[in-house]
Amino acid sequence: MNYSQAEKYLHSFIDYEKIPGISYASPDYSLRHVEELLHRMGDPHLAARTIHIAGTKGKGSVAAMIAQVLSVSGYKTGLYTSPHLHTLRERIRVDGGLISQAEFAAAMAEVKPHIEAINTSYDQAKQLTFFEALTVLAFAYFKKKQIDFQVLEVGLGGRLDATNVAKPELCIITPISLDHTEVLGDSLAKIACEKAGIIKPGCRVVLSPQAGEVSQIVSDVCCQRRASLVQVGKDVTWCNMTSGLYHQAFTVEGRMSTHHLTIPLLGDYQIENAATAVAALELLVSLGFAITSEDITRGLARVEWPGRFHILQQRPAVLVDGAHNVASMKRLVSNIRTYFGLGCHSEGALHSPCHSERSEESHGAQDKLREESHRSGQAPRPKNLLIFGASCDKDIPGMVKELVFLSPQVMVTRSSHPRAASPLVIAAEFAKRGIKPKVAENIPQALYQTLSVAKKEDIVCVTGSLFLVAEALDYFSKG
Repeated sequence: MNYSQAEKYLHSFIDYEKIPGISYASPDYSLRHVEELLHRMGDPHLAARTIHIAGTKGKGSVAAMIAQVLSVSGYKTGLYTSPHLHTLRERIRVDGGLISQAEFAAAMAEVKPHIEAINTSYDQAKQLTFFEALTVLAFAYFKKKQIDFQVLEVGLGGRLDATNVAKPELCIITPISLDHTEVLGDSLAKIACEKAGIIKPGCRVVLSPQAGEVSQIVSDVCCQRRASLVQVGKDVTWCNMTSGLYHQAFTVEGRMSTHHLTIPLLGDYQIENAATAVAALELLVSLGFAITSEDITRGLARVEWPGRFHILQQRPAVLVDGAHNVASMKRLVSNIRTYFGLGCHSEGALHSPCHSERSEESHGAQDKLREESHRSGQAPRPKNLLIFGASCDKDIPGMVKELVFLSPQVMVTRSSHPRAASPLVIAAEFAKRGIKPKVAENIPQALYQTLSVAKKEDIVCVTGSLFLVAEALDYFSKG
C-alpha cells in the first residue's frame, strides 16, 4: 500500500468533518468498537503517557505548546491534532516532524485488517468513521515510534470522541463557546458536559478561563470523579504583557514558579493558552517528570501554530485568522484594534487578569506610516479590507455582527471544502447590516482583487474558516 492508496482507503469511511449539521452519534452510541479494535492491536493507545485536550477554542495551540516543551525537555513526544491546513499528515507528528508518506502507508497497512475485522462484527450504524480510523492509525504509529508522551487534541466534543479511549495523565479543557450546537447541544452547559466527558476518575484537570456556568459544571464533574482541578486565571495567572507584530512577552505566575516567557504567536488569547500550557506542565513536574522552567521558556519560544492571528506581511498588513465562531470573532476584532492601533476592545471580549501594554513595535507599519504622513502633511486613514468565508453550519449572522465593528470593506468568498457556505448567502448577511460586499469565486481571486486596491497603510484580514486560511497560506507560499 502506498500513500495515495492509504489516503483513498481512509476516505472510504464516512467523514463527519465534511458533512454539516449531522449528529455523529445515536443515543446508544459508544466507543466500544474503537476500544475493541485497539485491544485487537495490543492496546497501542495505552503505550505512552497521555495529555488529553478538549475545548472549543485554543486546544490546538495548547497542544502544540505542550508538545514543544516536552520535546525540548528530552521526552519523545507525539502530537495528534485536527483539522489540517495543507496535508493530512500534519495531524500526526513526533517531535515536530510530520509522519512521512511511507510511514503513513505502512501504518494504514498494519491497521487495515483489524479495522475490517471489527467492521464486519458491527452493523452499519457503528462502522468506524474517518476520524476514528485515523485516530487508531495515530496510536499505532506512536507506539511504533516508542514515544514517551502523546498529546491528543479532541476532534469534536469529548465524551464520544475517538481520542477518549486514552487514559490520560492529565486533561485540559480550553475555553468553551457555542459551536457545533447541532451535535453537542444548544447551550454552554450542554457543550460543557460533553467536553467534560474526557475527565477520568482520579485524574488531574486544567481548566482555562471560561464564560458563564462552564467553570461550575467542570468543577462539579471533577468532584464527582475525584479529579483535582487547577483553574487558569485563579490558580495560575499572567501579567506584564508586551506585544510586537511577531511575538509577545509576558510573565506567568504559576503554582510552582514565575515564568518570564516570549511566544512567536499573537493575540491575547495565546497568552491565556500559554498560561494553560504552563499550568499543565507544572502538574507534570509535580508528578516527577523532568521539566525545568528553562525548558518551558525555550519550548514556548519555539512553538509554531500557523493560521491563528498570523501576520503574513506588512505594507499592507495581511493577517489570517482561523476564527470560526462568534466568541473567536469577538477576540479577533478586539486584537485587530489593539495590534493596529484602531481603538478599544469590542463589546463582549474577554479581558486578561492584569494590565496589558503594547511595545512601540506593536504599532508596526501603522506607526511608520503615520510618521511619514505627518511629514507630508497628509494623514492616511487605514481601512480594514476583509476577506470572509465560512462553513455553512456555523453562526454566520453572529460572526458578521461582530465583524461590522471594524467598518470593513468586504470581499466574500468560499474555500474548496465541501462544507463551505455560498458567498451569496454570506453577502446577504453583510447587506442586512448595511455593507455591500464584493464576491469572489475563490481565495486566489479574492486575494488578488483585494491586494490590487489595498494601500500600504491598510489591513487585509482573511478569516471565517481554517479551510479558508489554509488556502490563503498556500497563495502566499506560492507567491
